[in-house]
Amino acid sequence: MRARGMVTRVLFVCSANVDRSPTAEALLKDMEGVEVKSAGTWSGARTVVSEELINWADMIFVMEKHHKEVLKRIDPEAEKKIIVLDIEDHYLRNDPELASILKEKLSKYFGEI
Repeated sequence: MRARGMVTRVLFVCSANVDRSPTAEALLKDMEGVEVKSAGTWSGARTVVSEELINWADMIFVMEKHHKEVLKRIDPEAEKKIIVLDIEDHYLRNDPELASILKEKLSKYFGEI
């Protein structure tokens, strides 16, 4: 999805923005040509997803289908750039198993991570 010389803005979304989305963000933060942020759908999330963040992103990876529904309520146009990773909320931040799953799923979009 990257064009030569351009930056792809990637947003990762989970519920609380504590474990899954920050782990995904950390995996891509040093990747050339990618700018990455993370947010959560809960009102008490570390960073709460907003229309501004949705509009900032070129690609949005959500951990579960219900996160996609929340984003679509904020901005129905977001659906075009949302990818559901289907990673349930039973991992802690930087869990090696979570990192492995994320690397496998994200490699389809970014190559080897």
